Amino acid sequence: MTSNLTILVFAIRDKIYGQKFFVATSAIASGYLILSLPLSILHIIRSSARMTRVILIILDMIMLASLTAGSSAAASIVYLAHKGNARANWFAFCQQYNSFCERISGSMIGSFIAIPLFIILILLSALVLSRR
Repeated sequence: MTSNLTILVFAIRDKIYGQKFFVATSAIASGYLILSLPLSILHIIRSSARMTRVILIILDMIMLASLTAGSSAAASIVYLAHKGNARANWFAFCQQYNSFCERISGSMIGSFIAIPLFIILILLSALVLSRR
C-alpha cells in the first residue's frame, strides 16, 4: 500500500513544469550573458557601436523578463514544497526531502538576487547609451 506522500511526490515530480521552466530560463539567460560578454567588452573598447548597444539592451530586457517568469513559476512549487496545500490534500514534503528543499531554495534565492542586479545592469547600459 502506498502512502499519500509517495503519490504526492510522484505527482509533483512528473508535473513540475514550473521547475523545468525555471531551469530552462536560467540556462538560457546564463548562456546569453556568457555570449554577450565579448560584445560588451567590444563596446567598451569601441564606443561608436551604437546600434548593437540598443539590440543588447532589448535582449537584456527579454532575458530579464524570462528569468523573472521562470523564477516566479518555480517559487510556486517551492512554496507548495514548504507549506503544502490543505485544500488539494498536498502535504508539505520538505521535512522528508530536506536536501531537495535546501538546494531548490538556494537556487531560488540566487535567482531572486540576480533579478535586481540584472535590472541595475540594464539601467546602467541605458544611461550610458543616452549620454552618448
